[in-house]
Order: sequence, then C-alpha cells, then structure tokens
Amino acid sequence: MKKISGLIFSLALLFAASAMAPAQESQEAVLVPAAISEAAATDQAEAQPVSEETAAAPAAAQEEVSAFDKFLAEVDDVVWGIPTIILILATGLLLTVRLRGVQFTKLRLGFKTLFSNKSTGKGEVTPFQALCTALSATIGTGNIVGVATAIAAGGPGALFWMWIAALLGTATKYTECMLAVKYRTHASDGHVLGGPFYTIETGLKERTGKNFKWLAVLFAVFGVLAGLLGIGTMTQINGITSAVNNAMDPNAAHIALNVFGKDYTYATVIAGLIVTIAVALVLIGGLKRIARVAEKVVPTMAVVYIFLGVSVLIMNATEIPQAFVAIFKSAFGWNAVAGGATGWVFKQVTDSMQKGIARGIFSNEAGLGSAPIAASAAQVEEPVEQGIVSMLGTFIDTIIICTMTGLAIVIAFYTGSNAPGAGDLKGVALTSAAFSQVLGGDGQSVQFLLMICLIFFAFTTILGWDYYSEKCLEYLTNGKMGMVKVFRWIYILAVFIGPYFTVNAVFTIADITNGLMAIPNCISLILLSGVAARSTKDYFNRFPSVKE
Repeated sequence: MKKISGLIFSLALLFAASAMAPAQESQEAVLVPAAISEAAATDQAEAQPVSEETAAAPAAAQEEVSAFDKFLAEVDDVVWGIPTIILILATGLLLTVRLRGVQFTKLRLGFKTLFSNKSTGKGEVTPFQALCTALSATIGTGNIVGVATAIAAGGPGALFWMWIAALLGTATKYTECMLAVKYRTHASDGHVLGGPFYTIETGLKERTGKNFKWLAVLFAVFGVLAGLLGIGTMTQINGITSAVNNAMDPNAAHIALNVFGKDYTYATVIAGLIVTIAVALVLIGGLKRIARVAEKVVPTMAVVYIFLGVSVLIMNATEIPQAFVAIFKSAFGWNAVAGGATGWVFKQVTDSMQKGIARGIFSNEAGLGSAPIAASAAQVEEPVEQGIVSMLGTFIDTIIICTMTGLAIVIAFYTGSNAPGAGDLKGVALTSAAFSQVLGGDGQSVQFLLMICLIFFAFTTILGWDYYSEKCLEYLTNGKMGMVKVFRWIYILAVFIGPYFTVNAVFTIADITNGLMAIPNCISLILLSGVAARSTKDYFNRFPSVKE
C-alpha cells in the first residue's frame, strides 16, 4: 500500500508539472483560468511586439502540449466512449428490472424519509447530512456548464438522453448506496469505514468466494486521483475565479500579477484566496463539519437556482411546449428526416445520445461510486433506508436542476422559426446568455446571480470530493490517518494554486480517472444485483407498515 500511495503522489506531481506549461484555451468557458480576456490579450500583444526568437519557443512548447492534450483527449474519448456508457446504462437497466422499478415506486417514500431526518443506527452523520454531503459533490459546475456543453455539442436532444440516464441511474444510486451501508465496517476508534472499495472487497468475496481486493484498490486509486487532480480542486476553483472575474472585471482592467506569461486580475487573486481559506477552515474539521456546512449550503444554493429556473419557466410558459418539441425532434433525428437528410439521422441521434448520457452521468455521478462513500457514514440501521434517501440525489440533480438549465437554453436558442442555435457559445457563457435572454433586463443581474450559484455549487463540490478522496486514501493506506492529514493539506494547496494553472491536461486526466471509477463499481453492482434485490424485498417484508 505504501508503494501505491507513493505512486499516487508521484503522478500528482507529474501531472501538475505538465499543467504548468502553456496550453490551449479550454473549450468550456468556465474551465478557463480567469486570465485577461481575449480582447485585452489582443490589445496587449499589439502594444508589445515580440521578436521572432522569443515567439518561437512558446510556439514549439504549444505544439508539444497540444500533442499531449490530443493524446489525453483520445484516451478520454475511449474511457467515456460507447462501451462505458453502455456498461453504466445496462447496470441501471438491470437494477431497475431486478428491483422492480424502485426509483418509481419508492420515490415518494424517499422524500418522506428525508424530511423526517431520523437517525436510527450507528454512523457519523444523519441520513439528511449524508445526502447533502453527496449532493455537495454532485451539484457542481456540471449543472451549469455540463448541460450547456451537452446541448451545444449534441443539440436539444441531449437533454432527453440526460433524463434517460438519470431515470436508470436512480436505481443505480439506490443500489450502490444501500450496499455501501450493508458492507461498511468500523475502525478501532469507532469511525465508519465504507464505500465501493469495501463493497467490492467484502461483498464480492461473500458472493463469489474469490478475492477482488485488486479491483477495490483500482477504484480507490482512481478516486484519489480524480479528487486531487481536477474534479474536486482545479476544475471547481477555476470555475469560481472565472465567474467572479467575468462579473467583477470582465475587461481585465486591474491586473494583480503575472504567472507563467498570463495576467490575473485582483478579482481572481482575491476570490481564490478567500475560497482557499474557507475550504481550509471547513476541511480541518473533518466529515462532521463538512456535513454541517453541506446541510445548510446545499439546500440554499439549490433553492436559489431553482427559483431562477422557475422564473424562466413562468415568464416563458408559452414557449415550454415548443421547447419539448425541439428536444424530442433532436433526440430522435426528426429534424434531419424532415429536411430530407436521412443520412444524417443516425449521426444526429448518436451525437445527442452520447453527449446527453455522458454529461448526465458526469453530473449526477450515478454509477461512479462517489455518493456511496458519503452514504456509508449515515446513522441508519437498515441499508435500504439510506438507499431510498440517497437515490433522491440523482432526481434532484438531473431531473430538477439540470432540466431548469436545459429548458432555459432550449427556449432561448432552439425554439421559434428563427432559432439561432448555440453558435460559438459554450459552457457558462451559453447558460448566462440563455438566462439573460429569456429573463430580459440588463443581463448583469442575471450574470451576478449565476455567479453566486456557481460559487456555491463549486465550493461545496470541493468539500465533498475532499471527503471522497480522503476515504479512498484511507482505504489504500490501511487507515493511516497521518497520511490522510498530509493529503488534506496537499488538497488545500491544490485549491490555492488552481486559479493560476493552465490545466487542460489535468481536467482531462481527472475526467479519465472519474470515468475509470465507474468500471469496477458497475462490475460489482451487476454481480451483487441479486443481493440488492433480496435485501430490498426482505426489508419491505419485515416492515410492511412502511408506506410510499
């Protein structure tokens, strides 16, 4: 295990070093460090001529890094390609059948149990806190950026396939969280040890009689790398500082410092420092402090964003039917058929399907194995109880919040006879433009509200993924908390330096490791689907008074 831990830190340093080099601008606006705007950069270039010798070296470095980024992008396409998507969807479909549609028949019971917020067993946090901790990591930039990216790349139909992924993923989320509680254990000091790594190691050994610890170790390694290298740190802090800079100093009029040839504004520097301090103050307190912050911040940020989304739908109620028509036509290629371009039908459908499902899975994390780590710490006696509560996370994340974002974009750019389409807009820029257009006004107020939402979303994601990656490392080191505490400070350092990195490579690596988490997790869920079905049936037989 020491060799594995050393390898993780070595990889982290290697990837960080590669990220320090200049790289191409990210395709998603929110993932670009909040450096000077393109216009400001052009003006600066005109004002300061550069010699041919000076320009040659960066160009060569740019070409090298571009080749590296291209290689990583190809790997990412494989990891998040059709086979992985089919694996995750097939897992959800199998579990939906074996559990007799638990996500439909027990959804109301889930909300009823959630609002009762009762603690019925041993654990570290209440069921509500466990859900909020999971949601803190799940509801992030993907709800604002991921939806926009999916629609821009796959058309309005991508939203439909996000719904399909969420409906099947809800059964997956129920199962993985229920099994995490079932197979959890306790350390000598009493704190909970649980998550997919214990489900894989203990559950599969009971089920097959074979040792699958190697598969559990793979999951844990991918979990540490995903948390440290981007999903929990770099991506989120870049999202925060970019949003603050765009709202406070979009023209880069107040430059604070220059790092590796890029100028950064006071807005970026101050925002990054404040977030780092806030993250450190919370993380030092451990899981219970993370849970207390999450149970207050997550409902608040969700309500604010839902209010904004509901305002869009109310003010554009007459456009909603057209939006759904556009979504379904795009999802099944009807636009191409109507235009006579039947040869493009398959491509349009597959693009919408792949982008929508991939972004949906990335947003709600169903099947990735992250949420069960938080669920395993819940104070419940019956695993089924926490599974029913935890599955609400997928419903809230995708069916409610992502739908708000998606409908706003479709109404703004894909309905009406002269629908312009997304054009060159991507990421948060597309979402911001959509909300501004459908809500009217000067646009600055909407941009400010989106900035606030994005800050809260990304901040809590940082907290949630620290907990996930710490638990993965704790498993790899056999509970050596000294290494976990060192990792916690490295994690905080990554948040601090995140705004100043050009981290295209790190983002892609984090995406790859996050996708790789799903493979061992889904394998275990398929093999343990019978255990999940029997446990669920047994629970409702023992407690017939439990009603939906």
